[in-house]
Amino acid sequence: MKLAILALCAAGASAFAPAKVAQTSTALNAFENELGAQPPLGFFDPLGLVEDGNPANFDRLRYVEIKHGRIAMLGIAGYLTTLAGIRLPGAISYDGTQFSDIPAGFGALSKIPDAGLFQLFAFIGFLEVFVMKDSANGAEPGEFIGDFRNGALDFGWDTFDEETKLQKRAIELNQGRAAMMGLLALMVHEKLGVSLIPGGALP
Repeated sequence: MKLAILALCAAGASAFAPAKVAQTSTALNAFENELGAQPPLGFFDPLGLVEDGNPANFDRLRYVEIKHGRIAMLGIAGYLTTLAGIRLPGAISYDGTQFSDIPAGFGALSKIPDAGLFQLFAFIGFLEVFVMKDSANGAEPGEFIGDFRNGALDFGWDTFDEETKLQKRAIELNQGRAAMMGLLALMVHEKLGVSLIPGGALP
């Protein structure tokens, strides 16, 4: 009898519970035509981060995705450049440490002098706070999320038609996603001692 009563209560409560399918459908309808929702996956949100269909939340996450993708693309380029043995000429500090003395990969962190690391992180902080801004974090409204031009840089962007702009933004978004996965793979395999680079190169 008790079990029957509990079952009835549970059934009644479930009738008033929010429908998960409805939430997912709402998010899908809200963002299925957004940039980045493209074949073969379409709109892909396995963690349900924007299942409430909130545009402000979506814009914030898109801003973070674009920024991290750009950082990862630079990281990939830097990793492969230093792994190829390419270095700036001269000394990195007054104690005579040369740029050529700095290894690639994680090993560089222990070889760069403390003052050099401080300058590196201070410069990144300066860019983060004062330069790399768009309307999502305090700058004048840009043309799109991740527009860091702030009225100063253009590089011919305004000469493109709308279709070309959308295509280039999609390319950047996909390249950034690939770079984030690629950089993570390089870092993990470096720690495992297994190279992903042709020829088996490791830092």
